[in-house]
Order: sequence, then structure tokens, then C-alpha cells
Amino acid sequence: MKKKDTRILLVDDEPDILEILEYNISSEGYQVKRAKTGVEALAKASEWKPHLVLLDVMMPEMDGIETCEQLRKNPNLSELVIVFLTARSEDYSQVAGLEAGADDYITKPIKPKVLLSKIKAILRRLKGNNSKNYFEVGDLVVNRDEYMVTYKDQQLNLPRKEFELLSLLASKPQKVFERGEILDRVWGNEVVVGGRTIDVHIRKLREKIGDKHFKTIKGVGYKYVD
Repeated sequence: MKKKDTRILLVDDEPDILEILEYNISSEGYQVKRAKTGVEALAKASEWKPHLVLLDVMMPEMDGIETCEQLRKNPNLSELVIVFLTARSEDYSQVAGLEAGADDYITKPIKPKVLLSKIKAILRRLKGNNSKNYFEVGDLVVNRDEYMVTYKDQQLNLPRKEFELLSLLASKPQKVFERGEILDRVWGNEVVVGGRTIDVHIRKLREKIGDKHFKTIKGVGYKYVD
């Protein structure tokens, strides 16, 4: 996907931050729109269908967590990537954001070079990272071309990182994927994410598909079991 075709929605209640973000991101050639509230973000996302949303956690009225949850309920935004903007001290909000359906987070204060590097890494993964784009494992069917997962004939609406994590693990059942490889394949080795990021996403997948399919190999990583 070319930069000029990539749509990024910025959501923050602080005008100065919006201005800085828009300047740096639009200077790289991306399409950019702003929203000052969660309600405005929902309306613009529904109409404009961005590829990526940078979403502040702490906002009045509707905060970032609720906004994220509402975005995930929109079936027309199933491929949307949501990245939270959080303060370094807000560890609780990082976990809450991931549980609400966010794909990643960026800590404030935001450094433009780090921000742009992370955006590029995230958007590279929009193309997918498995050469095998359709496969079936027992009751699970993964179609990467259509960004679709069905389990026991029920379609699952998964956030992007949950989809990519499931797709990676299920592509090679019984294979143990080390944590480092998972971070590299799903989040990118140049992207710094918290140590609990993988664990939070695995827990969300277990809730949707069942504990039995995800085996933890202590000190190593995870594997998918049919």
C-alpha cells in the first residue's frame, strides 16, 4: 500500500498534540484527518474508513478505551489497526487498551522519528506475513486474503493483532513459536511493545476459541493445538 493511499485518523483532545502529529505524519505523505473526541472519531472512522487510528487514552466524555471498544463493534472496520497513545506511567491503561481491542500502543512524550518508524512497521503488516493465505485446522478456518476467521462455522470478528497472532500460530500446529519470533512476525522487531502484550492477546484468543488450542511453553513461547 502506497503512503498516499494510506488513511490515518488522529484522535486526541489536545490541539497541540494533534497539530504536531498531523504535521509529522502528513509530511511523510500519508492522508491524515483529526478528531478531538471519541464521538467525533467514531463518526469519521465510519465515514472515512481509515487504515490506522492513533487514539489517546485519556479524553473527556468518551475515553479512548470506550472509543476503541465501539470501533471494534463496527463490522465495516474489521481491518482497522488501533494504536493507543499513553503516558509512560499509565501501565494499567496499556493493558486495558489491549484488552479493549487495540493492536499496539505508543508511549508519550512522542518522538516523531519513533512514531513514524512504528507507523511504517505496523502498516507493513497490513500486507500480511504468511505466504499461506488460506488454511484449515480442525474447526478453525483462516482466510488471510479476506481477513476472515471462522471457528465451528461461526465467523469471528478479531482485532488485527489477534488475527495475525492466531494466523501465525495456527499456520503450523504443534510448532512452538518463541516469544521473540512472535514479536518479530506480528509486531515487528523494530517495534518496542510491553512484555505482557503477547499474553494479553493470547488470553483474548482463549476466551473466543478455547483454552485447549493454545499451549504455553514456559520460558519459551506458545503453540497452537488442534
